[in-house]
Amino acid sequence: MTPKTIRAWSAIHKWTSLVCTLFLLMLCITGLPLVFHDEIEDALNTEVWEPAHPQGALLSYDEILSTALARRPGEVPIFMSFDIDRPVVNVTTGPTPDAPGVKMHFASYDHTSGNLVPPKTGDGGVMEFLLQLHTDMFLGLPGMLFLGAMGILFVLAIISGVVLYAPFMRKHEFGTLRVTKSPRTKWLDYHNLLGIVTVAWVLVVGFTGIINTLATPILDAWKNNQLADLIEPFEGSGRPETLSSLDEAIAKAVEAAPDMTLQFVAFPGGDYSTDHHYAVFLHGNTPLTEHIVTPALIDAETGVLVDLREMPWYNKMLSLSQPLHFGDYGGLPLKLLWALLDLATIIVLGTGLYLWLSKRQGGNSRNDPVEAILNEKEAP
Repeated sequence: MTPKTIRAWSAIHKWTSLVCTLFLLMLCITGLPLVFHDEIEDALNTEVWEPAHPQGALLSYDEILSTALARRPGEVPIFMSFDIDRPVVNVTTGPTPDAPGVKMHFASYDHTSGNLVPPKTGDGGVMEFLLQLHTDMFLGLPGMLFLGAMGILFVLAIISGVVLYAPFMRKHEFGTLRVTKSPRTKWLDYHNLLGIVTVAWVLVVGFTGIINTLATPILDAWKNNQLADLIEPFEGSGRPETLSSLDEAIAKAVEAAPDMTLQFVAFPGGDYSTDHHYAVFLHGNTPLTEHIVTPALIDAETGVLVDLREMPWYNKMLSLSQPLHFGDYGGLPLKLLWALLDLATIIVLGTGLYLWLSKRQGGNSRNDPVEAILNEKEAP
């Protein structure tokens, strides 16, 4: 590379890193406990719950829904989901079908009796706080898009760092750590080594993080493009006043996709359905397809199965990126690897900030790695 090219890549690396470093440090620090979200909640949940009738018949979904709505007069159903490892049905209600999350009410019900299931002991809301901070910094969609922009800068910083690594290491063996040199030189070597070792992982987490920040636009695109033909006949007619049987809707969806597993139901008017349909979401039964959902759309007034519509590629991309971002594909071993790589990335970000500050305080370019490369090139 020419000196001009090296300086250009150096400027890209410096400024993209400086702009995004503090936000990426926040994401890495909050992301570390979120990798073990399930394990932390299980460890803190000291209460053991048992169903009222362990060997008894299960109540119908319509009965559970009626019980939930009776406990929340004046509210409407938004979601119904199902625990995997215990007979529990979760019902989310709100004042309106499109109520924001802060106005939604979530409750769990014993599928054998309809009794309320006490919430898990939990952590006092700490994990929920960290997740919200990690997702959108409590700013909603603007916060998500801002963090997505920081993710793009982070990816540019990674790519420019890789480009600069080759000429920098031309006269050094891979993994060289000059621990007897000045602190700045020593930390520069740690920064470069950990940066190149973790490059594949940070690119994966960076790209999946960017995709995750686009969850709302992706959902809007699905509704506006994929469901437009279903919505058109009902334009201006409003939400049905009387809903058909939820049990029959679920049964028809399961019958239409017998090789899939029920995941959750979105009621008419919410973000995941139309104003006139139940959206019964099912997922696959393999380690890969269990993260890809397919909605069966049931006319909420007549109970007729309208369509079993596969999600478009961009929704599948979102579904696959969310668990990959937190290392949810390979159980605890993969989560431990994710945590180690996260810690390494925190060191890379911290050392990068230290190197920039120490250069500014030093006031000269004597230890600047880019100037060293250029001096080598210009030497006779």
